[in-house]
Amino acid sequence: MVRNSKLRIFLGLFLIAAGLGGGFFTAKATLPVLSTAAAVFKMDDELKPGEFFTVVDEDRRVIDYLARAVTTGDELVTAEGKYYRVEKISGRIAQARLLGVDRDILAWEEYFDRAVVPVGIFGTRREVAIYHTHSDESYVPTDGAAAIPYRGGILKVGDRLTQNLQTNGARVAHDKTPHDPHDAYAYIRSRKTTVRLLRTNPIALFDVHRDGIPDPDFYRKQIAGTSVGQIRLVVGRQNPRMSSNLDFAKRLMTYANRLHPGLVKGIFLGRGSYNQDLSPTAILLECGTHTLTRPEAERGVGLLADAVPVVLGLTGPRPGMPEMSKPVTDKTAKTPGAWRAFAWILV
Repeated sequence: MVRNSKLRIFLGLFLIAAGLGGGFFTAKATLPVLSTAAAVFKMDDELKPGEFFTVVDEDRRVIDYLARAVTTGDELVTAEGKYYRVEKISGRIAQARLLGVDRDILAWEEYFDRAVVPVGIFGTRREVAIYHTHSDESYVPTDGAAAIPYRGGILKVGDRLTQNLQTNGARVAHDKTPHDPHDAYAYIRSRKTTVRLLRTNPIALFDVHRDGIPDPDFYRKQIAGTSVGQIRLVVGRQNPRMSSNLDFAKRLMTYANRLHPGLVKGIFLGRGSYNQDLSPTAILLECGTHTLTRPEAERGVGLLADAVPVVLGLTGPRPGMPEMSKPVTDKTAKTPGAWRAFAWILV
């Protein structure tokens, strides 16, 4: 009896230890999805459609409008390369200080002005991955509402990006998994989609959204005689891969605006990660706003697709290409994706 009791106690302790060990390894296995849940929860900073912050400089001149909850420390890079940091919030007014002109933007403008980029010679078969954290987002003039649960007009904008990337020779995985409702947990739900997409080792991740600025003309631009929706690039600054994500955004904005002047409005660095900690080439795209027509947004993102393959190096690096001009995905570069956001020319 004593021996049996000891045996049962031993087996019980063994099973408890095994259960704890299994729980540890299970938690470890799901770490990529859950490790930044707290940051993800705090990061969904979008306001309701029609609500926005006005960003002004030290002389109270308007720099930008953002349909996001702007906080001190947030940063903006304009299409011209001016770099601002938000230092004071008063109601819905965010005051930002000009830090200088970003050297990287100037360097890329000079490079792309001189470069002759070959088209159609692809050096990788890795996919460009597209998904939608806010799958309900829509365009009022053409979709009839600012939000359509589970099947928002933003999915068709993603379709247009997919089609134009494919036309330019890229392979694309467009995931239309809905992440409704449009709440603070949407990024936690879309994180699972992002992790699933990463299993195929995509060359880049685009989370496609639309903005909520009430004035459609704020995002409307005439390019080559056609009305298109401009695009804003968003990077999460509470993110260990912020530098590489920002480098990708700078290159993409510079080259896209060289091909189609005025297409990309600028880059916003907001508090949070936007799940960009999962990839060095992840960007959130704001494609127009809810008061713009969807065809305009589709045309804008279609033009952006002209720049993506070149910036990602899908055309392949050229012989003798200097380190600074190698694509962000080129492993032969001495410091791939390591150009910092903190190299400014003071003005």
